[in-house]
Amino acid sequence: MFSSTDIHTVTEFSRKPAEYIKRLKETKNPEILTVNGKASVIIQDAASYEEMAKLADYADSILHIRQALSEDSRPFSEFTDEFEAKHGIKR
Repeated sequence: MFSSTDIHTVTEFSRKPAEYIKRLKETKNPEILTVNGKASVIIQDAASYEEMAKLADYADSILHIRQALSEDSRPFSEFTDEFEAKHGIKR
């Protein structure tokens, strides 16, 4: 997701914020800002962040659905046996 060209110091960013903002909007790639050589923050343009947030919400809803289905599920053979017994169907 990140390459070495996506890592910059906070000092570099503070000297040329307009340049960084322009690049972030053009590339749509997040960048890592470092303090004392260690990753400190990640910056990205607003549109990319909104898209990422939507995808995270979507993934979260899928997870909740899968959990709900697994809690309330039962083997198909159990369902068919019960259904056939209830409706007098014999195989």
